[in-house]
Parts: sequence; structure tokens; C-alpha cells
Amino acid sequence: MRETLYGRQAVRESLRAARRTPYRLALMDRVLSVPITEEIEELARAQGVPVVRVSRHEMANLVGEENHQGVALEVSGYPYISLYDMLDAVEEHERRPLFLLLDLVQDVRNLGSLMRTAEAVGVDGVIIQGRRAAGVTPGAVNASSGAVEHLLIAQVTNLSRAIEQLKDADVWVVGLEDVYGAKLYTESDLTVPLGVVVGSEGKGLRRLVRERCDWLMKLPMHGEINSLNASVAGSIALYEALRQRAAA
Repeated sequence: MRETLYGRQAVRESLRAARRTPYRLALMDRVLSVPITEEIEELARAQGVPVVRVSRHEMANLVGEENHQGVALEVSGYPYISLYDMLDAVEEHERRPLFLLLDLVQDVRNLGSLMRTAEAVGVDGVIIQGRRAAGVTPGAVNASSGAVEHLLIAQVTNLSRAIEQLKDADVWVVGLEDVYGAKLYTESDLTVPLGVVVGSEGKGLRRLVRERCDWLMKLPMHGEINSLNASVAGSIALYEALRQRAAA
């Protein structure tokens, strides 16, 4: 399966990561020659990727009316990894792993934003569900500024079962949910081998997913609204994990 990535950051990071097969780089006529576009073209030529110049109309035919910034890259599909291989890769690093699990996050912008944070804090792997959830589409790659190209991502059939697999591998799993009995995120020990579960927009964690978590934690809310955007809440939790691990 082939797809077309768009946007300068997304295209550059895909070429830098070199985890997909690149087939063709399209640069729009009269696109500004700036350092990042020059780097993109150099990366493509170094990998033997054909570089073509296209009109604005041709670029629109390739990627639609998205904010492509005059750059598009035709590549193979996203290289998902199995959960077993992800756990094996983490075990080789011999460190306390940190995973991000997404429970039916459906907005590609939220997915992309969470992936960008996950890559920034050094998450070892991301686990998403295959059905009824956003996957790693070109839109998600663009929203993550290409961060997904550097991440190990497993797309599983059943997230609850994946949680059990993590626990069998001695990974603790914490769900981000503002319910009675949940610990404040600053009072939770996030230095252990850990998986952080973020729920979907509006609905939060599903019951079975919530019940399989070792514990739940929440963010303090002092304003009039009672919830945060999924990507914002997840990013805060991941950076708290990074802070605690750095301090330890």
C-alpha cells in the first residue's frame, strides 16, 4: 500500500527515519528554496528517490487542499510493529520502559499531538487500537510534525488484552481519568516500568480498559470546565513521568 505524505516537517522526518520505502518526491513549482526544502531534496537524492517538479494543480491532485507547503512524498504504508516485537526491543535496552496507550482516540490532530510529545519525552512505544480509532495516516504524520516516523507503534485488535500483555511483562499500567479515588498525577510513582493510558475525546476510558489499569490518576482542575483535551492531558502526564525519572 502506498500513501502520500505532505508538509515539510513530515516529509523530512520520514526521509530521515528511513523506515518506509520512498518512491517519489514532489516539489511544487516556485516553492521557496529554504534550508529545510534543500535538506529534503538532498535526503531524497541521497536515497535515490526521483524528484519531480509539479504545478499547484498537480500538487492539489496529490494531497488535496491540505497545508502541504509545496512538498509531498509518495511512500510505502506506515511500518507498524507487533506488541511482542516492541516488548523485545525494549527488553534489549535494559531500562525502565515508558509506553503510551491510546483508548480509541479518533481525532488525527490529537493523535499527532500525542505522538509528538511521546517522541519528545522518549516514549519506548505507542499502542493504539486498530478499529474505531485514528491510525497513522498522512494527516496524523503531518499533525505530529513527522514524529511518528521515529516511534515504534503497535496497532492491536484489543487494547484490554494488550494491557494484560504489558502487565505480564512486569509493566505497571496507569489510566488517566478524573474519577473518585484517582490519585493526583504528581502523587503517582511514574518511575516504574509504565504504560500511560489516555482515553478518547469526550468519553475517556472504556470500562474494561479502566478496570484493567493498576491504578488511575487525575490532573487537578480548578476552573469552570471539568476536562482537558486528550492530547493536552496526555502530554502533561508524559512530561510528569519524564520529570520524575530525571529526578530519580
